Amino acid sequence: MQRFCITINRGFGSWGKTIGVKLAERLGVEYYDRDLSRLSSEYSGIDERLFVQYDENVRQKLFHKFSTADLNAIVSPDDKKFVSDDNLFKLQAKVIRNLAENENCIIIGRCAGYVLSGMPHLLRVFIHAPFDICVENVQNRFGLGPEEARRLVRQTDANRRAYFKYYTGGRNWAESTNYDLTINTAHIKNEKAVDLILEYLQNMETNK
Repeated sequence: MQRFCITINRGFGSWGKTIGVKLAERLGVEYYDRDLSRLSSEYSGIDERLFVQYDENVRQKLFHKFSTADLNAIVSPDDKKFVSDDNLFKLQAKVIRNLAENENCIIIGRCAGYVLSGMPHLLRVFIHAPFDICVENVQNRFGLGPEEARRLVRQTDANRRAYFKYYTGGRNWAESTNYDLTINTAHIKNEKAVDLILEYLQNMETNK
């Protein structure tokens, strides 16, 4: 199989991460999710807790603004903005690009599809499901009551939506035109979703 990088954005409770893990197992490659905070810390020397704190979140005051950050313009360690949210994003973006350029892998969230725009071996996937199904999945997975599960799904998706909008200059997180493939897990089970992604990846290679 030729070079590839698969990015997965996902609604909370849609099984997007589970599908990503299964996909990585089928392909025999690494998947990167929360460990991107650790890798970004190792690359930059910044405390990992800062990357965890801002992970797929933007500060409330930035919800209605867009970042104008040049992804290539990383601030030097002696600059007071070295640990700013925008610079943390740029440092993580650098790590994401390094991963995609040096290995076949799957990257979960973190605007990776946007960060890697233009890369020829990129497959951008969005996993989603209706709100009520996501709530039920979260209830079952975490043992939560319905109200707490609804709150968690709404809040998590709102954070991801705002993060995506801020760092992509106003793009809509759930808009299908941002992706090569979208999958509704209300109608497609996890293993079938993996099959579909693999089939799409194979078609990408065939049509080159």
